[in-house]
Amino acid sequence: MLDFIFHFDEHLRAFTENYGTLTYLILFAIIFAETGLVVTPFLPGDSLLFAAGAIAAFGTLNIWLLIVLLIVAAIAGDTVNYWVGDYIGPRAFTGKLPFLKQHHLERTQQFYDKYGGKTIILARFVPIVRTFAPFVAGVGTMDYSRFLLYNVVGGVIWVLIFTLAGYFFGNLPFVQDNFELVVIAIILLSVLPAVWEYFKERSHAARQARVGS
Repeated sequence: MLDFIFHFDEHLRAFTENYGTLTYLILFAIIFAETGLVVTPFLPGDSLLFAAGAIAAFGTLNIWLLIVLLIVAAIAGDTVNYWVGDYIGPRAFTGKLPFLKQHHLERTQQFYDKYGGKTIILARFVPIVRTFAPFVAGVGTMDYSRFLLYNVVGGVIWVLIFTLAGYFFGNLPFVQDNFELVVIAIILLSVLPAVWEYFKERSHAARQARVGS
């Protein structure tokens, strides 16, 4: 799995050469599953978009068709995830559903407590939370029209940023020779806001404890 993620560009390039337009369907399915199914948060999201954009720069994929399809996949995935969460409801937090990891749910709930509905946009850029955010929105019965607005805005921004970054920068010699390092950098940059918020909250709690004592 790690080899697949860190060398996704090589796998994707080989698949595109062998199967051509079927690549669009595979990319659509992966993005849909990563955003729409709470059991597949491990699938590549940011790195896949970056690699897909880089492959499109060779002319084997149409960049604008690719962007449209991946935006649709991202929005559709979040929508399905929302309604699954709405159906399951508060049972999700009882710990009785084995396919749901409680610490992922709790981490996502912390995002909601801090950012409210904007979590749907911000979570697009945070692995794991990206998968669970629409689900928790459904569990919490966020108004669907409000959710849909955040869903569309977040999906469009997320796909455009990473796909176009791959399209314009993915084929630079340095990136090609060090793609695994680029993937790691993308992952680190994605989780950096969450890490910053975690340590900021801990620092605030420590100051409060000192004041209270």
